[in-house]
Amino acid sequence: MRTRRLKVHGRPAVYHCMTRTVNGEPLFKDREKEVLRKMLWQVADFCGVEVLTYCVMSNHFHVLVRVPDLIRITDGELMRRYRVLYPKPTKYQAESAKVMERQLQEGGKEADAIRIRLQARMGDVSEFMKAVKQRFSVWYNRTHERYGTLWSERFKSVLVEGRGNPLQTMAAYIDLNPVRAGLVDDPKDYRFCGYAEAVAGSGGARKGLSRIWSDRVAGIPEALRSHRALIFGKGSAPAEGKQSIDRKKALKVLEKEGAVLPKAAILRCRVRYFSDGAILGSKAFVKGYVDAWQMERGRQRPPKPCDLQGADWGDLAVIRGLRRQIFG
Repeated sequence: MRTRRLKVHGRPAVYHCMTRTVNGEPLFKDREKEVLRKMLWQVADFCGVEVLTYCVMSNHFHVLVRVPDLIRITDGELMRRYRVLYPKPTKYQAESAKVMERQLQEGGKEADAIRIRLQARMGDVSEFMKAVKQRFSVWYNRTHERYGTLWSERFKSVLVEGRGNPLQTMAAYIDLNPVRAGLVDDPKDYRFCGYAEAVAGSGGARKGLSRIWSDRVAGIPEALRSHRALIFGKGSAPAEGKQSIDRKKALKVLEKEGAVLPKAAILRCRVRYFSDGAILGSKAFVKGYVDAWQMERGRQRPPKPCDLQGADWGDLAVIRGLRRQIFG
């Protein structure tokens, strides 16, 4: 089931977005993952959204993005963003860019139409995801001589409180995807995720990690250490402290009524709160969107924030309780 994207007006918003291939087919090998990774950054630059972290897997991808306040975009910035989408332009694309630039300089109706057309694709999470998926689908189908739909749905999204424990926990959950899949023991060894890219020195990934931890620490080294401590628990390494018990053991413990696991352990399970909870944050944050949620869905009774179960989540709550199959 696809969740609707609750709009946030007048202030930055953070969304966790996720989408899968048709029938969950594992279509992406390293080459495809690398192309999709680059497209995430390119389209984010064009749309004016900030990638905080991401993870590209063989049949789906996750991305945590911050959509900033709407600002006035100059014509020069519009053209810079447009050219970002075509790092190796064809002759037609290069000529089209020149024509657009000339029309913007001349002004008039043509210039206004270009501004409206381009800015309509910016500052919006739905437009960002639409552009990523469409551009990658065209590349994949052309490269593999394939036809038809590549993605099984539009995409799921969760509105995330943009600071503190909610943001940090969501980011860790996304970066731990390859660990949950059994591909690596440490996400730093999986080069198609934000944490690994930050460890490798990427400026964009490091900026995203700094944003995630900006309420607690200052500087890249401290942000990297804090993120690692959250991923692995107090030991801050896969083998230290035995915090990172495997998925089977974690699920066995969770079968017991009232069982509570360390956060670092439960993040190694699939936790539907992070993909289907719709709104994730402190109770106060979730309560702030109750009226909008009720109105969008035409519900007679307002929903109540639901505490997350199964771990010491701190103050985390969601707007959808997900009574069945929370973990998997």
